[in-house]
Amino acid sequence: MKKATNMDSICTRRAFLRSCGVLGLGLAAVGAVPAAARAAVRLGSGGHVVARTLPLMGTFVGITAVHDSRTLAEEAVGRAFEEMQRLCMVFDRHRGDTALSVLNRDGRLSGAPAELRDVLERSLSLHSLSDGAFDPSVAPLVDARRAHGAALSGQELAELTALVDARRIELGSGGIALGRSGMALTLDGIAKGFIADRASAVLAASGVANHLVNAGGDIRAAGTKAPGQPWTVAVEDPAKAGNYPAVIHLRDCAVATSGNYENYFDRRREAHHVVAPGSGVSPHEVTSCTVKAPTVMEADALATAVMVMGARRGLAFVDSLPGRECLLVTASGAQLPSRRWG
Repeated sequence: MKKATNMDSICTRRAFLRSCGVLGLGLAAVGAVPAAARAAVRLGSGGHVVARTLPLMGTFVGITAVHDSRTLAEEAVGRAFEEMQRLCMVFDRHRGDTALSVLNRDGRLSGAPAELRDVLERSLSLHSLSDGAFDPSVAPLVDARRAHGAALSGQELAELTALVDARRIELGSGGIALGRSGMALTLDGIAKGFIADRASAVLAASGVANHLVNAGGDIRAAGTKAPGQPWTVAVEDPAKAGNYPAVIHLRDCAVATSGNYENYFDRRREAHHVVAPGSGVSPHEVTSCTVKAPTVMEADALATAVMVMGARRGLAFVDSLPGRECLLVTASGAQLPSRRWG
């Protein structure tokens, strides 16, 4: 048998990086590449568009990379997916062996991964900035709603909301601790954005300046899709009537949408995955909130916070943040842009 050499390992790794992908490009990106298991399209200018999609984080994650070298682009996309898969093993609270699930189970975690600490620090900052509308400690409420829908008594809600308070998350040099028995964290409203940002950073470090990462509607755009052409993203219609509330042109920024029109926990659609930390009730005034921000992590968290705040307070909140914009679609179908939206 031929002995494996270092070059064999390099070639095997490159083959994996270039072949990574199983499905089509995410639905929110307009005019990037047709949906395909693996797509590589040559542009008239001589560049190549490489697209891959994988099921990750409970959704489909699509990456599109534009570069003069098809091989370089394919390998960069593979590295980006490797990084995303690695980070999923930190933030997935539904797996028993991840850092976050261990923290939730034991109430404390020593030697926490740097990425978990970074996201928790940013979560606490956004909790303070949003006056508690964004709260990563809502996991007990979300889980109860998933299990029982709207059928929770007043006493049950009171017991669950007593466990929700991000100020009781202790971040120290020795580790992370939850300050009350029964507390648990969900980073679903921020970690997906963080992971998309990290994938973008891997692509940029690999030499792919022009790319788009679409993590189920949490999108990071860098550069252009073709010379002089920005990336184009359509905001999904909550009513599923085939209309698009907005078409956004992106370059070197991020956008994320939070909505209550897909993930319901009961037949009457009273309980969904966004839960107000103070009341335990799912908000219904705003059907979807799309936020533009410098990073997907921030856009993701801000969209969740605005859903909880409601239209009037949410718009005023975003207007108070320089360089941030949002578009709300209400239950009546009204479209409410922030002051700088456009």
